[in-house]
Amino acid sequence: MSEIREAVRVHYAEAARQAAGSCCDTECRCGFMPEGALELALATPLSLGSGHPLALADLKPGEVVLDLGSGAGVDVLVAAKAVGEQGHAYGVDMTDEMLALAEANRLKAGITNASFLKGTIEAAPLPAGSVDVVISNCVINLAEDKGAVLRDSFRVLRPGGRIAVADMVALEEIAVGEPDLESWAACMAGAIPVEKYRALLNEAGFVDVSIDLDGDQGRVTNANVRARKPESAV
Repeated sequence: MSEIREAVRVHYAEAARQAAGSCCDTECRCGFMPEGALELALATPLSLGSGHPLALADLKPGEVVLDLGSGAGVDVLVAAKAVGEQGHAYGVDMTDEMLALAEANRLKAGITNASFLKGTIEAAPLPAGSVDVVISNCVINLAEDKGAVLRDSFRVLRPGGRIAVADMVALEEIAVGEPDLESWAACMAGAIPVEKYRALLNEAGFVDVSIDLDGDQGRVTNANVRARKPESAV
């Protein structure tokens, strides 16, 4: 396991142990989920605006959804509610403590069409062409190899499937050097420039790429990212 991946795992394992929640709040600012947020999320319509991948995804009944870096599982549970019993929502996370917290939240919510899988976002443990929608909330920026994440997202999507991601991007090139592991785990140092993000999506095979910026946090900002796997893709 790389230094960066281990730093991220340790950071969010500790967050889970403190029952703090998943990587980011609905503003995608890497805060932690307060008490009662699960109930609020399940009761709130999906049109919550920017920084919310579920609002970007336009989920439909019967679809299969994959959440990359699902943390405490709240986005997965809301997605499961949106796609209904004929659909299914999967979450993948590498942190045992987060997986346990997510499963506890699933049981608490009484949701049966959701599953949490252990794995990395670079290699989700699902077959090729098995998913209609890939979502993620402020997690892809945590990956050391973002190209691998996007290529694997393309792999698991069915032809015509789509990706809808709330993430952090850089407004300027961040100097290359020894990574600040604490800053990386806090969703800052791992952000890449918008055009590099766009290029990686294109290289993975996605079309209709859209990246909308939202807000300004100095060198990094929130971004709503959407793209589609071509109908003709194998």
